[in-house]
Amino acid sequence: MRYIIIGAGAIGATIGGRLAESGREVVLVARGAHAEALRTDGLRLTTADGPRVHRLPVVAAPAELGELRPDDVLLLTVKTQDAIAALDTWGDAEVAGGGTAAQRLPLLCAQNGVESERLALRRFARVYGVCVWLPATFLEPGVVSALCTPLTGILHLGKAAGGTDRRIASVAADLEKAGFEAPVVEDVMRWKYAKLLGNLGNAIQATTGPEPDPAKAALLLRAQREGRAVLEAAGIAHVTDEEQATARDGKVDQPPGVRGGSSWQSLARGTGSVEADYLNGEIVLLGRLHGVATPVNDVLRHAANIFAREGLPPGAMSIADLTALADEAAARA
Repeated sequence: MRYIIIGAGAIGATIGGRLAESGREVVLVARGAHAEALRTDGLRLTTADGPRVHRLPVVAAPAELGELRPDDVLLLTVKTQDAIAALDTWGDAEVAGGGTAAQRLPLLCAQNGVESERLALRRFARVYGVCVWLPATFLEPGVVSALCTPLTGILHLGKAAGGTDRRIASVAADLEKAGFEAPVVEDVMRWKYAKLLGNLGNAIQATTGPEPDPAKAALLLRAQREGRAVLEAAGIAHVTDEEQATARDGKVDQPPGVRGGSSWQSLARGTGSVEADYLNGEIVLLGRLHGVATPVNDVLRHAANIFAREGLPPGAMSIADLTALADEAAARA
């Protein structure tokens, strides 16, 4: 199999680099300064094993590869706000022997949130979810670090619509050889909804900084209470905190001093967008559909988007000010 990593950022480059180290064929998809750095200097990937440079093929679009191969696996790792453009571009790519990628090739959605699977299923016939537990940092073009030990990360895999098959089991075997734990599960979206609850704090971290603070923890707890309430109202199952802790225990330990998460990094790189609409915004959407108030998550979504649109540096807001906005919104709800 050849792995085409659509979005070679923190997650995509780490998975791609580790797969390449284990002998798998990998193509990185990137744009702009990042693509140029990857082509010129290679992927400079640091894991717990130390730094390495991977010189891998880099493309911006399917046309640069010609016809795709029947054994290609598409790994979607762009942020959800960029998913539609990527899905449309790669879904229309022709595959040797006839048909398009959307008709013939497997697509794995390795992203935060739960919307990309739905977007993909509208276009692709073979869609798989990936619940990603892989703390990684991407702040400089061509440079990525993922320092967890003893495993680089944990990637739960399964069919987006439920169930498993031999194809995803084969992918999981490759990932296991590349330094990940990759459990194949019947209910991958149950894992992804649980991860969503954890990601509700991304906006807090992005706007007020990654440093631990009891006030930040308290605000996150309020956001998660809203999240659990809307999932219950919607009848959506998710794994428990205990199940997640057991799955990760002793397998993905982070060293001290690791930088902020994905939304913080998006602001630090000045990308102009964050995924808050598909994290906190997912909770807001479900709340509106099922009659559950979600004022805290709406404030977090709105604040993170303002930071991205206006190019504000991550951590420029005090947790006291963010909490006050949440209190005002809750009083109006």
